[in-house]
Amino acid sequence: MADKLELKKHSVDEFGVNEQTPREIVEELDKYIVGQDDAKRSVAIALRNRWRSRKLADDIRDDVIPKNILMIGSTGVGKTEIARRLARLVKAPFVKVEATKFTEVGYVGRDVESIIRDLMQISVRMVRKQRTEEVKEKATENANERLLDILVPEPKRAQNSLSKLFGAVDQNAVPAEEPAAENNNAGREFVKKRLEAGKMEDQIIEMEVSDHAKPMVGMFSGSSLENMGENLQDMIGSLVPKRTRKRKVTVAAARKILEQEEAEKLIDMEEVAETAVQLAERSGIVFFDEIDKVAVKGSSAGPDVSREGVQRDILPIVEGSTVMTKYGPVKTDFILFIAAGAFHTAKPSDLIPELQGRFPIRVELKSLRKEDFEKILTEPQNALIKQYRELLKTEGLALEFEPSAIGRIAEMAYDVNEQSEDIGARRLHTLLEKLLEEVSFSAPDMVKEGKTEVRIDAAYVDEKLKEIAKNRDLSQFIL
Repeated sequence: MADKLELKKHSVDEFGVNEQTPREIVEELDKYIVGQDDAKRSVAIALRNRWRSRKLADDIRDDVIPKNILMIGSTGVGKTEIARRLARLVKAPFVKVEATKFTEVGYVGRDVESIIRDLMQISVRMVRKQRTEEVKEKATENANERLLDILVPEPKRAQNSLSKLFGAVDQNAVPAEEPAAENNNAGREFVKKRLEAGKMEDQIIEMEVSDHAKPMVGMFSGSSLENMGENLQDMIGSLVPKRTRKRKVTVAAARKILEQEEAEKLIDMEEVAETAVQLAERSGIVFFDEIDKVAVKGSSAGPDVSREGVQRDILPIVEGSTVMTKYGPVKTDFILFIAAGAFHTAKPSDLIPELQGRFPIRVELKSLRKEDFEKILTEPQNALIKQYRELLKTEGLALEFEPSAIGRIAEMAYDVNEQSEDIGARRLHTLLEKLLEEVSFSAPDMVKEGKTEVRIDAAYVDEKLKEIAKNRDLSQFIL
């Protein structure tokens, strides 16, 4: 297209590649997740195999398919956290879905093919963001020119009364006086210099912006009607001319709006869609959570019928099939699937045999011990104690935990998990909330009274939590 900016040829290899070695990937995950070395190693190997497969010759590359992973472990041990951190670590489209959201075709619920459509949306967003960065300089230049046109409009050409009445352009119309044009150019240069110096960022201007129609949420839901709704919206949007409305914004906000509009003009969306399809096919990762909830124990009737149906519907996606999306057909043969479940009431063998065979790598995540809880409280970059310390610092209150207090909290978390339901590291959230309830409530008053530091020791932990942790019946409701 003539009005498109000439861009260099791109390859899908620019995306979805993680150059880190398996050891480096594990080290990165160690910053946020305590223990679970087996799961981290499996994920790291799977990512590295992606990198290795790209180095293979064409005649064998298509025969090497990803080895899907099944994570088995109780809630709160790090299954979802591994997936979440993996999403940030890998430069590839990643989607996390709960298996319980999907139902067999013919039942009310989401269609399993919507997983791939969601993956494609994420892939398109990634490629589009990359292309936007590439044309940012040109888009900013064009946006500044449009901004100048708004701040310093071009002088209007003189027209006779008949041309104004009928809207016709008079070829013999006399242009505006030369001094006015010179003044306009001088004014434009003056405003341009002020813009470049950043002296007009807070000035309010009125501009026309595109009036985007709100999505028709809820009108189309369930099964393939969901995709039909998206396609119908796109079709209507292309037929109906874009509406605009006037809006008062600052110069800084106007520049952002104009930069986005100019970038859209410079980006070739057909090329973006083609690259995004390749990216999703070769580098996509899908994380199935709560896979055990669709496992059927023995032969049963009732609602379990749809559970087995969900497994049968998931099977072609995992096995390798072609899903139609609005960006084109997407093959799922080389997408990496990671499934996870607690498997308390069901076993992995309760899944249908065909689905079991599609998850050859099985990793069992261990229950957390007292030592693990101590590390979770202090070592990760997003450790809970660090979060509470930073929250109370905003009030001007310094929160300090003595080592004895951390050990006591970890011991209580382990004991309560042993006595009641094992919810893993999530137990720490409930314990710390209860422990710091009084401090969080009274922090502003304490600062006003001149108290700027609170030290938590083992005695304080026992005072606030000992009775609750000891009383098993009460802890079931509170913790």
